[in-house]
Amino acid sequence: MATAAYESAGERSSWLEVLHDWVTTVDHKKIGIMYVIMAVVFLVIAGVEALLMRWQLLQPGSEVIAPDTFNQLFTMHGTTMVFFVGMPILIGIANYVVPLQIGARDMAFPRLNAFGFWVTLFGGLFVYFSFLTGGAPNFGWFAYSPLTERTFARGPAADFWALGLIVSGTGTLTAGINFIASILAMRAPGMTLRKVPFFTWTILWTAVQIVLVMPPLTVSLVMVMLDRQLGAHFFDPQNGGSAYLWQHLFWFFGHPEVYILILPVFGMISEVIPVFARKVLFGYEFMAAATMAIVFISLGVWAHHMFCVGMGRTLDLVFAVSTLLVSIPTGIKMFNWLATMYGGRLWFASTMLFAVGFLSMFLIGGLTGIMLAAAPFDFQVSDTYFVVGHFHFVLIGGTLFGVFAGIHYWYPKATGRMLSERLARWQFWLLFIGFVLTFGPMHLSGMLGMPRRIYTYEMDRGWTFWNQLTTFGALVQAPSFLIFAYNVVVSLWKGKPAGDNPWQAWTLEWTTTSPPPSYNFEEVPIVHSRRPIWDLQHPDDPDWKYE
Repeated sequence: MATAAYESAGERSSWLEVLHDWVTTVDHKKIGIMYVIMAVVFLVIAGVEALLMRWQLLQPGSEVIAPDTFNQLFTMHGTTMVFFVGMPILIGIANYVVPLQIGARDMAFPRLNAFGFWVTLFGGLFVYFSFLTGGAPNFGWFAYSPLTERTFARGPAADFWALGLIVSGTGTLTAGINFIASILAMRAPGMTLRKVPFFTWTILWTAVQIVLVMPPLTVSLVMVMLDRQLGAHFFDPQNGGSAYLWQHLFWFFGHPEVYILILPVFGMISEVIPVFARKVLFGYEFMAAATMAIVFISLGVWAHHMFCVGMGRTLDLVFAVSTLLVSIPTGIKMFNWLATMYGGRLWFASTMLFAVGFLSMFLIGGLTGIMLAAAPFDFQVSDTYFVVGHFHFVLIGGTLFGVFAGIHYWYPKATGRMLSERLARWQFWLLFIGFVLTFGPMHLSGMLGMPRRIYTYEMDRGWTFWNQLTTFGALVQAPSFLIFAYNVVVSLWKGKPAGDNPWQAWTLEWTTTSPPPSYNFEEVPIVHSRRPIWDLQHPDDPDWKYE
């Protein structure tokens, strides 16, 4: 018995040591993994919220969920997906991969990196603590004024929401600063900016966007707190404030946020497609220039969310033109990915399937976005389910399929094990079919006039079938996430050993062991091209030296 008790105490001690190691770590790889785990947990929560809303909308006149509860669910669903799923999972993958890709041993500021993660996590917990105060916020993730004023939001939920986003935004801002410093100052010898892997290039410009647009959002949230707590009336029209001011400030963050969520995915796809087509990325320089163009043009398109507020024809025209303009560099990327695939030796492993799935999702979302850029058309479908379908194809479809491509690509590097290809294919097809069934019909119900943010509807509106198809699609999607979680966990123990470079890729992260050691590289590598592993394998081939 004494021996058993000693062994039990030893096991507890070892688990406590492991927990202490993860909680106190400043290793970018562990911090990246914690970001991803946090985001996946919040994804499950947001998914449950979405399924509850869809169940309420399955039948006209349904009373499964009360109206105020429905409003709380769509507020928390949107807030969670944008702030606690999308950004953290991308920051987490970038945390793991970028230092390895640039030949660094860690991020520029390791302690700041850890601080950013914990602050982001506490911000998310803070927002969800509002459920314990009598109900979550019920004004939508966009928090249009004056719904956030004391007159309409009397409880403390709005304060927890604003304060939680201020706290988590601080963590996101520190991540952006850290990425900029790391990529600009810690690249391996010989790795000029023209030679950085494309994923690292997109993370650099994503970080620039974070630094530019997170402070305005944070200041706006502080103004909401001042309105609520000190009677400042920034956004209270009845006391000299302006509801339009909030919309301008919020969407100045909100539309570049689309590219904060999608640029890293562009980078992941640009790593995956060349490897699985066995071709160099077509038009690297044009792709790099297009990334910069997207960043700066996206700062001038925010008010296309406000075509219906009465800005006037001149401003409507300006923002319509800028919105159409941003589609040009995005289109350049699409054609370059297709050109990379053209003539290549395509290998449709699950990683490549998710990459192609991303292309289809982003194409559909992009085309409907061009439709919404036309102000007269936008007048007709604004605040209908057409818009919901559009931004889910862009943000959720684009981000999710790209992230799954990235996770399946780098999982062997992080764990030393391969994911099950059979399970990954089941996950892909369930997600792909379910996603199209969920969000495709929303365009039709929106064209038929179904407004956003309603918790029920009448039978005679012609929306019933499309809502039922949407709910069915959501139910088809749900098992794909369970399969993904099962595959990730089981493969840690039973997955096929991956080796150091299972995809025969070319960038620096694949020169390390799988998983990499804590110090990443015993010797800082010297880089001669964008394909350093090819250089090592073909030292006498001069054609790659000047990429």
